[in-house]
Amino acid sequence: MRKTTLLLAFFVLISSCGVRQTRESLSSGDYDAAIDNAVESLKNRKDAKGKQDYVYLLEEAFAKAKERDLRDIATWFKDANPNNLEKIFNTYQQLNSRQEKIRPLLPLRLLKEGRNAIFPFDDYSDQIVSSKNALVKHLYDNSIALIASKDKMSIRRAYDDLLYVNQLSTGYKEVSKLIEEAKFKGTDFVNVYTKNETNMVIPIRLQNDLLDFSTFGLNDKWTVYHSNKVKDIVYDYGLIVNFRQINISPEQVKEKEFVKEKQIKDGTKPLLNAQGQQVKDSLGHAIMVDNFKTITASVYEFRQLKSTQVTAKVDYIDFKSNQLIETFPLASEFVFEHIYAKYSGDKRACDESYYTYFDKRAVPFPSNEQMVYDSGEDLKAKLKDIIVRNKFRR
Repeated sequence: MRKTTLLLAFFVLISSCGVRQTRESLSSGDYDAAIDNAVESLKNRKDAKGKQDYVYLLEEAFAKAKERDLRDIATWFKDANPNNLEKIFNTYQQLNSRQEKIRPLLPLRLLKEGRNAIFPFDDYSDQIVSSKNALVKHLYDNSIALIASKDKMSIRRAYDDLLYVNQLSTGYKEVSKLIEEAKFKGTDFVNVYTKNETNMVIPIRLQNDLLDFSTFGLNDKWTVYHSNKVKDIVYDYGLIVNFRQINISPEQVKEKEFVKEKQIKDGTKPLLNAQGQQVKDSLGHAIMVDNFKTITASVYEFRQLKSTQVTAKVDYIDFKSNQLIETFPLASEFVFEHIYAKYSGDKRACDESYYTYFDKRAVPFPSNEQMVYDSGEDLKAKLKDIIVRNKFRR
């Protein structure tokens, strides 16, 4: 019995909180939030006495929301501003949607007054169609004007508007063709190329890899990068990778000699006490312990080293004004290192992880060209980071 009472009190508390929240939404003018709360609460046991507050609140919120929306529509019509067409269309849709949200709950009884709650529904289908048609025509005509403006940001707005037109009225006039035109005209095309300001030859492979933007994944909705110019495309921007300096160190072989020492187990021996006598167990047997011996190995290590440093800068150019927009430093270092070793003595004195060096021998040093090329992966990663962080239009 006590559990039932507690459970009932819990549900009463929850219901009270819901009513208070709905009433607060209504008082603050957020009529649709109040309607949503009331509708959700009335989906189950709508005729229960405890749900009466929700019925009253729903009736009042619906009336006030409808009155506000119709007043707004009348004001927008008087204003005769084409920018209000979308508001008018959306509001008519909202009026209809609100009715359809409530319709499944009807009738809703007001028990004390002995009547059904009043929800005066209207047919908005004609208004929805006419306001949609007016909006579609306005967006279509305005988009044609924007596309003709040659301003890319305006053309991009036209693109978005035309997508909306296509959503509202599929197949309307030549919308699909205009969408493609707006997409092309609104796109920034960037020509990417390299310049060599060093006194060395830049490997062709490195230049091709750096300019292979298909592997960068950098093209976005409104920016396309081309390393090879395409006929009939007017490029808006240039991205130039200027190689400034390439430093390559001499080939070096560094030698190092060291001794490794380790104790290893070598059988067993009797345990002796401080007097040098054998220690025995309770049965008189000699106690045996591990015998260790020290082994050593003399190691001769050879380290082959060669490094390269590539410094460059990335220039952003506005082709229309032929002005430098911004410059970013770009640098990379690649180190060739090969280690091999020889030993005399007992190899076991060394760590097992070092054994692989004993199996290796000297190798030819990479050419200067190969060294510069091998710096390319790091250069590509840093170049991509520069482009991702620094868009041409911000």
